[in-house]
Amino acid sequence: MIEMRLAEVAAVTGGELHRATGDELVSSVEFDSRKVGPGALFLALPGERADGHGFAAAAVAAGASGVLAGRPVDAPSVIAPPGESYAGTDLGAADPDGAGAAVLTALGRLARHSVTTLPDLHVVGITGSSGKTSTKDLVAAVLRPLGETVAPPGSFNNELGHPWTALQAGESTRHLVLELSARGRGHIARLCRIAPPRIGVVLNVGSAHVGEFGSPEAIAQAKGELVEALPADGVAVLNTDDPRVAAMASRTKARVVGVGVGADADVRAADVSLGAGRASFTLVTPAGSAPVSLQLVGAHHVGNALAAAAVALELGGTPAQIAEALSAATPASRWRMEVTERADGVTVVNDAYNANPESMTAALQALASIGRGRRTWAVLGPMAELGDTTEAAHRQIADTVGDLGIDRFVAVGTDHYTRESDTGPRVVADRDAALALLRAELAPGDVVLVKASRSAGLDRVADALLQELVSP
Repeated sequence: MIEMRLAEVAAVTGGELHRATGDELVSSVEFDSRKVGPGALFLALPGERADGHGFAAAAVAAGASGVLAGRPVDAPSVIAPPGESYAGTDLGAADPDGAGAAVLTALGRLARHSVTTLPDLHVVGITGSSGKTSTKDLVAAVLRPLGETVAPPGSFNNELGHPWTALQAGESTRHLVLELSARGRGHIARLCRIAPPRIGVVLNVGSAHVGEFGSPEAIAQAKGELVEALPADGVAVLNTDDPRVAAMASRTKARVVGVGVGADADVRAADVSLGAGRASFTLVTPAGSAPVSLQLVGAHHVGNALAAAAVALELGGTPAQIAEALSAATPASRWRMEVTERADGVTVVNDAYNANPESMTAALQALASIGRGRRTWAVLGPMAELGDTTEAAHRQIADTVGDLGIDRFVAVGTDHYTRESDTGPRVVADRDAALALLRAELAPGDVVLVKASRSAGLDRVADALLQELVSP
């Protein structure tokens, strides 16, 4: 973060100084009072369990220079003016008096000021129905050899994580890689106003959150807000293998770079092969070609890698440099196709962060590849936010399990996967029942995929499996 006085914070955000001189020096932002250090600006945000305004004095006592608050607190602070509406976002109903919305709006203004003050900073925005976090990690991996790069931890992609990440960029930062999520129209446009991107990547338009958006077409409209925000001298990296994404070329003033496996893509993958779930291919670009062997599990990472390659090419990377970085990249965010082999030979694939029909299919295909010649287990929880398509989407995944020849199918906490065939799942009530079943029946050499929407908590099943061994 660029250093600022508290008076500057007030001027940028439109807030008022409270119990402060204005000379207090701010060098970082923090929303967790337990992590506050000297020079921090503590964000007093309401949450489901506690309100950050109640921790303002403790944060200053721990070294914070001041607090960004939505109402007066007993500490040097900037009191933010009334903010935008955050209805339908992760702020939810935990903000009855609007104090949280005021803080988030002010935080966005602060982030925009910081980003636009750094003239040598290249901002990259990434969106899509699935694969955003993995692609963000790959983009960061290929850009780090080219200059200091800031990217968010995990899926820190919402109205808090986005500006917080943008504020991590400082004078020496050359690349700011941001992941943009949306739960409704206008959300991505708002994030783009906070940290205006020059390069925008759209990966795909799938079924994630279709229950909230209403249709894939509505999802495409929302995702396309990213390319609409790009300047005329910017670059839109679009997945030409997805017709809804390819059609976004007409919605941007920026130059379009197509990525995919098709021959019409500007940056493409040729000679794709899959071994033990990991893809190898030839990276083909206008600047030359180079071989890539990914360490990430799943054929779907080919498209993610191509998007990262296109971004790096625009920012000065060579095909050889990019291929080397892609081949060296390892999983950087938790619970996304984490493959771990236990001492007894059981392999656990933890992909329990999130689930939608597209990511579920990709994970099952990877399971079939990894488990070739071994006994395979699909332990699947419910897919959330699918609206009227819920039952059909789950049964389609059940069909995929059967088509891929997965040996054991366990459905946790849902009967939506049930189908009229002998390849239907064994339905268990909850994660404890799933774990009991696995403990009883797993054998050395088995491969187990654990996947569900995050709210199902199946990551705990994977964690438990990795903390124990089956009996010989």
